[in-house]
Amino acid sequence: MYKGLGIARGAGWGRLPPMSCCLQGVVLMIPFFWMLSTSLKTLDEVNTWPITWIPRQLVWQNYADVFELTPFARFILNSIILAAGGIIGSVISCSITGFGFARLRFPGRSFLFFVMLTTLMMPAWVVIVPHFMMFNAIGWLDTFLPIIVPSFFGNAFYIFLFRQYFLGIPKELEDAARVDGCSTFRIFWQIFLPMSLPVVATVAIFAFFYYWNDLLYPLVYFRSQQNFPVSLGMRMFQTANFNVIHYPRMMAAALMSLIPCVLLFSVAQRLFIQGVVITGVEK
Repeated sequence: MYKGLGIARGAGWGRLPPMSCCLQGVVLMIPFFWMLSTSLKTLDEVNTWPITWIPRQLVWQNYADVFELTPFARFILNSIILAAGGIIGSVISCSITGFGFARLRFPGRSFLFFVMLTTLMMPAWVVIVPHFMMFNAIGWLDTFLPIIVPSFFGNAFYIFLFRQYFLGIPKELEDAARVDGCSTFRIFWQIFLPMSLPVVATVAIFAFFYYWNDLLYPLVYFRSQQNFPVSLGMRMFQTANFNVIHYPRMMAAALMSLIPCVLLFSVAQRLFIQGVVITGVEK
């Protein structure tokens, strides 16, 4: 029976055969293939039925039009600035806070950690109006500050990941460092942080995807086109020609905006998987 189903004996029902995994991978890649195919078509060919997966003529001009008709290079630069600032702020603030919850003993530590975790249940749009009023009062609207500065105040999910990882480091290593005269900050900076590259990579990837793809907060805080990130700049292809969406150009822009995400995940894939596995272990 197992051979007929293509499942090895003892493998369990949760383990899929290689052929099934390949088939699922192909199905999941269909939207990507459609995006790539559409980016190389003419607008008339996109609207034809049935769908033609292979364009009759490759229109590479769609990629050039993205940069000629919109300041797409500026959008990419803005997204890089926002993502870099968000990654730096998230890693610094969340690693320090996670180290405090994992290694420091102070009154109310468990209660404060519980309160912090409850913020994960709060929808983001609940605090948009108070944040908008606050940033408007201090003159930060239409700048990168309302998006980058909050990252330096921590994120509950990222703090949880760092805490779980730091709890797995042997306490004897910390005690030996204190015997040698290391301060608490030096233990964190020179011992714990270099040992936590997997969770740093995990938080960096999560933060990059968030700030690179975020549309809600740039839509609220930014007014001038020169500050638009890629996520907000791509909306120009929907409204530029009297609500006539030019799908080939929009798919070309979407494909180019996807490249940094794929490259980052490909480079840090091993550390990312290791960090997710380690931080997911209950302590």
